[in-house]
Amino acid sequence: MDWREPLIIKSFLRLRSNMLDGNIPKQLSLLSSLQVLDLADNKLSGTLPPSFGNFRAMIMIPHGGKPILSKNMASYYTENIQITTKGSELTFTSVLSFVASLDLSDNNISGEIPEEFTNLHGLHSLNLSGNHLTGRIPINIGAMGQLESLDLSLNHLSSTIPTSIADLNFLGHLNLSHNNLSGRIPSGNQLQTLNDPSIYIGNHYLCGQPLLEKCPSDEPVEGPAEEKQNENGSEIIWLYVGLSPGFVVGFWGFLGIVMLKKSTRYAYIRFIDRICDWIYMDVIINSARPKSKRNRGRRGCR
Repeated sequence: MDWREPLIIKSFLRLRSNMLDGNIPKQLSLLSSLQVLDLADNKLSGTLPPSFGNFRAMIMIPHGGKPILSKNMASYYTENIQITTKGSELTFTSVLSFVASLDLSDNNISGEIPEEFTNLHGLHSLNLSGNHLTGRIPINIGAMGQLESLDLSLNHLSSTIPTSIADLNFLGHLNLSHNNLSGRIPSGNQLQTLNDPSIYIGNHYLCGQPLLEKCPSDEPVEGPAEEKQNENGSEIIWLYVGLSPGFVVGFWGFLGIVMLKKSTRYAYIRFIDRICDWIYMDVIINSARPKSKRNRGRRGCR
C-alpha cells in the first residue's frame, strides 16, 4: 500500500497479518474519519506516532455520546468487520458506527505510549500487546472513558499502575501481564470486578489484591501502647533471667555452709523442728476451738 496518499474516506482499515514492515506511517493520522485501525501481527517497528491521538472519529462528541462520523461517509462503510477485542475476535455488523478500535498488537514497536493517546475519549478497544514498549502507562489513561478493553501485556512497561485506571467505568477486559510494573494495584469502581490474578501475572514487583503478594503497608503496625507493653515484658523477663543465677548461687552457698559446719547444722535442724512443732500446735488449737463453742452453747440451752 502507498502510504504517501492520505485515504480521506477510510473509516475502517484492517491490514493484520500482512507482513508489513518499517515504521508506522504518520500519514495515517490524516484519516480523520478512521474508527477502526487494525495493523496487528505484522513486522512494524519504530515508535507510536503521537498524532494518533488526533483521530477525530475516536474522540467522543460532547453531545450525543457517539464517535465523530461524517454524514457523507456512510456509503463507504463495510457492513461487517472482525475486530479483536476483550481477548477474542468479534464480528460487528449493524453497530459499526458505534465501534472505535485501535489494534497494533504483535509487532516490533518500541518506545513509550504517547500521552496523546488518552485524547481518544471515544475509543472502545486498545490493544498494544506483544511489542517492546517501555516507560510507564499514561497517567491520564482514566480519561479514555469509553474504554471497554485494554491489553498492554507482553511489553516492558515499568513504574506503577496509574490510579486513574480505576476511572474506566466500562472496562470489562484488562491485561497488564508480563511487564515490569511495580507497586500497589489500584482498586475501586470497575476494577473491583476484574479480580483474576492472571491480569497482572509476570510483574514480580506488583502487590495487593487480587494477587496473594501483600504490600508492605498491609502488614500490621504496632501502636505505642503495644510497643511499650512489649518493652516492659522484655525488661521483666531479663530481670528474672538476671536474678535466677544469683538466687541459685546464694541458696546453695547457704545450704553448703549449714551442711559443712556441724554446730550450725544442728542449730538449723533444731530451728526447723521448732517451726514444725509451732505449726502443728497451731493447727490443733484452731481445730479444737469450734468444738468448745458448741459445748458451751448446749449448756446454755439447758
